[in-house]
Amino acid sequence: MQKQKSTVHLLIMDPSQNDAESVVSLLRNSGRATRAHRVTSEEDLDEAIRAGHWDLFLARDTQQDFIPDDALAMVRRLDKDIPFVLLTESDDSERALTIMKAGAQDTAPVNETERLMLVINRELGNLDERRRRRVLESHLRESEQRCQLLLESSKDAIAYVNDGMHIYANQAYMEFLGYDDLDELMCIPLLDTLAPDSQGDLRKFMKTFSETREDGIKLNCVARRSDDQDLNITMTVSAATYDGEACVQVVVQPEHNDAELQEKIREISNQDLLTGLYNRQYLMEKLTNAIATAGEKNETGALAYIGIDGFVAFKNDLGIAGTDLLLRDFAALLEEHTSEHMTLARISDEAFCILAQPCEEQAMAELCETIRKAVDDHLFDIQGRSAQVTVSIGVAAITENAPKAADLLGRAHTAHSGVRNQPGSRNGNGVVTYNPADYEQLDDANSMDAIAKALEENRFRLLFQPIINLRGEGEEHYEALVRMLDNDGKEVSPYDFLPPAGPSDMAMRIDRWVVLQTIKQLSQHRGRGHDTRLFLNVTAETLQDKTFSQWLSVALKAARLPGDSLIFQIREGDATNYLKQARDFAKKLHELHCKVAISQFGCALNPFNTLKHVDVDYVKIDGSFTEEIQKNDEARERVREMVQSLQTSGKLTIIPLVENASVLAILWQAGVNYIQGYYLQAPVPEMNYDFGDQ
Repeated sequence: MQKQKSTVHLLIMDPSQNDAESVVSLLRNSGRATRAHRVTSEEDLDEAIRAGHWDLFLARDTQQDFIPDDALAMVRRLDKDIPFVLLTESDDSERALTIMKAGAQDTAPVNETERLMLVINRELGNLDERRRRRVLESHLRESEQRCQLLLESSKDAIAYVNDGMHIYANQAYMEFLGYDDLDELMCIPLLDTLAPDSQGDLRKFMKTFSETREDGIKLNCVARRSDDQDLNITMTVSAATYDGEACVQVVVQPEHNDAELQEKIREISNQDLLTGLYNRQYLMEKLTNAIATAGEKNETGALAYIGIDGFVAFKNDLGIAGTDLLLRDFAALLEEHTSEHMTLARISDEAFCILAQPCEEQAMAELCETIRKAVDDHLFDIQGRSAQVTVSIGVAAITENAPKAADLLGRAHTAHSGVRNQPGSRNGNGVVTYNPADYEQLDDANSMDAIAKALEENRFRLLFQPIINLRGEGEEHYEALVRMLDNDGKEVSPYDFLPPAGPSDMAMRIDRWVVLQTIKQLSQHRGRGHDTRLFLNVTAETLQDKTFSQWLSVALKAARLPGDSLIFQIREGDATNYLKQARDFAKKLHELHCKVAISQFGCALNPFNTLKHVDVDYVKIDGSFTEEIQKNDEARERVREMVQSLQTSGKLTIIPLVENASVLAILWQAGVNYIQGYYLQAPVPEMNYDFGDQ
C-alpha cells in the first residue's frame, strides 16, 4: 500500500483569497494533503457544514461582514466537532481568552508558520483521537451487548459484585444458589451466600485481591444455598466493569479435585522449559498490565531487554547441548540479581527481559549496569570449558504515555541495539536507556546537517514508478522518486525533513542531485533501445532559481539527452504561491523542449486559475480524489468534469495512488489518460516495468 496521510478537509475564512491560498499551501508543504473551501458568508458556511465533512476551521481575525465569532457560534449551534483556530496578526491574550471561552481550540499568529503548524497538527491529532474514541465507544457498546447475551446464556455461574453486594447474576448463578428472582439476590451480600466458616476466608481473600488486583485468583470455600444446603465450591474473581461501573466478576464452580492440576498446567504454560523462567507470552501479559497500571495510577515502571552478545558464535562453538547449559547458568545469574517483585523472562534464544513496577528508569539502568558487570566478570563452566559472555542491555520506561506492549518491547530492543553505536562498544557490552526524543523526527536545527551528511556519504537512492497510458498506447513513463537512508538504514524522503520555510539551498541541492542522477540513468536506459520519459519533481526553491534552466541545458547536452525525455513536475501549491516564477520556469523549460506537469491538482481554492498563467502539458490530479471516487458518486462526477475540462484545454491527465483493479473502470469512464500506483508497481530501483504487458 502507498502510505498516504488522510486528506485534511479545511474550512478557511479569510477576506483575501491569496492569503487563504498561502495557508492552504503551508499545510500541503508540511505534508498534509489538503482540500479547502473558503467561507464567504453566513449562508455559505451553513451550507458547507451541513453538506460536508470537515476536519479544521481556520478563521482570520479581521473586520468583515461575517466575523469569526459568529462563525464559531454557528459551528457550536450545529453541534459539529470541527476544531476552530483563530488566525491573528499578533499575540493578544485577551482576544485569545475571549474566543477560547466561546469554544475555539486556540489562536495563532498567522505569520508564525512553525507555531501555526504545531497548533494545526495538535488539533488534527486530537480530532483523530476523538473520532477513534467515538468508534471505540460504539464498538464497546456492541461488545457489552454481546457479552450480556453471552452472560445470560452461559452455563457458568457468573455474578458481578460491587462493595460486597450483587449487582448482576446470570440464570446459572441464581440456579446454582437456589434463587428465582434477581431482585431478591441483589439485596444479599456475597458474604451471606457462604457458610459461616467460609466468611472469614472470603474477607481475607477479597482484601488480597483488592491489593494485588491479580485476575483469576481462586478461593476454595463452602457456599450456602437459599435452601440451606452447603456446597463445596471454587470461586474465581477478576476485575471487571458492569454498566460502566468498576466491580468484581465472580465465577462459581463446584470444587474439582483437579484444581491443583489445573494450576500446575497454568504455571507450565507460562514457563520457559529450558531455564525455568517465565516465557514471552507471560511477559507480554504482565507488560500489558503494567502499561495499563501506569496509565490509570501514574505508576512508573521499567523494562530491560538483555541480549547475549555474539550468541550465534557461542552456539556454533559450544553446540546445542553446551549452549543450553550456558543459558541455564546465565538465567541463574540473572535470578541472583533480581528481586521477587520483578518479572524475569526469556523471550527468545539469546534475549531475556526484566520487568519491574513500581520502578524508576534510572534504578533499572543501575541494576542493569550491575548485571552487565557481573556477567562480564563471570566465567561460565561448560563441560570443562570456560566461556566468557557479555551482554547489551536496553532500558525503556513505562509511563502513562507508554505505547502498546509490543511497541514498548521494541523501544527496549532499539536501545539494546544502540549499545553497539556507542563509542568503543562495537561488540556490545553496555547499557543504553531509550530516549523517545532521539527517535522522533529530526527538528529544523539538525535536519539540514543530516541531509547534507547523507548527500556527502552517498546515502541517497533513486526509485522509479511506472505511469501507464490507460488507453494502451505503449508509452514508457516513470516518475523518479528520491529516498534518503537515515541512521537506521531506513528509506525516507529527504524533503520530509525540510521545514516548510527552510533554507532554500538544501532543497535546490537535492533537486539538482536528482536531476543529474536521473539524466545519467535515463541516458543509459535509452541507450538500450527504450524510448523512456521521466517525471521529475522540483521544489518551490528550484522554481525561484534563475540559473536552473541554463544549468539544465548544459547537463542535457553533456548526456546527449533530448529535452522532451524529461517532464518537470511542479506542485500546485508551489505554482499558486509563486505564480510568476512558475510561469517563467515553464516557459524556459519549454524552450529546452522539456515538458512540464503540475501535481496535486484540484486542492487549491481556484485550481484552474493557475493553469491560465502556467503552461503545462500534464496535470496529475491529487491522490485524495482516488480514494473518494471509490466511495461516492459526487466525487466521481467531480473528477469526470475536471478531467473533461483539462482535456478540452489540451492537458493530459494522470491519476495517482491506484491501488486496486476496481477503480480502473471508474477512471476509464472518466476519460483519464494515465494512471500510477502500487496496483501497477511499487517504486523500485530499476526501470524494469513491462509496458508491453498491459
